[in-house]
Amino acid sequence: MATDAELLRESRRRPDAYVEVCQRHAEDVSGWLRRQVGAGEADDLLAETFARGWYARRRFRDPGTGSAGPWLQGIAANLVRDYRRRGAVESRARRKLGLPPIAGQDAYADADERLSAASEYAAMGVQLDGLPAEQRAALELRVIEELDYAEIGTRLAVSPTTARTRVHRALKSLRLTMNGGKR
Repeated sequence: MATDAELLRESRRRPDAYVEVCQRHAEDVSGWLRRQVGAGEADDLLAETFARGWYARRRFRDPGTGSAGPWLQGIAANLVRDYRRRGAVESRARRKLGLPPIAGQDAYADADERLSAASEYAAMGVQLDGLPAEQRAALELRVIEELDYAEIGTRLAVSPTTARTRVHRALKSLRLTMNGGKR
């Protein structure tokens, strides 16, 4: 029986060899993901883990055991970290904007909440139109695109500190406007 390392090398010529690697580790990685994020999100993250593994398979380095399990687990751990970071960013942004928290992780509830947030965002158009253009652009990249400050800075050709300041000022202005000028 071929090792995972051998199958990953073979997958360059025969893609179904990668499927065998995934089948060997699907149960373990899936179980770990379910413990980390729950059943609703685990399947999506498992699929993303295997997709990223496919594109990164040439960079796999055999730890000596021939097993790709720890490598796939590392990819999954990075995805969980990113998932939690996005959730934390979204929660903070919703709190700062005075929007209600998202209830539950159910896929339908999440979609419904996103639609609701989009309509609330549209209703805030007047307040957003009152923001300086650079603050509004930074806020949209942070809240809607869920980018970190380094990426916002890159996109807006400013430093990450300036990007953070613009987002902070935009949120402060929106809070004041929504609270009738009260802090």
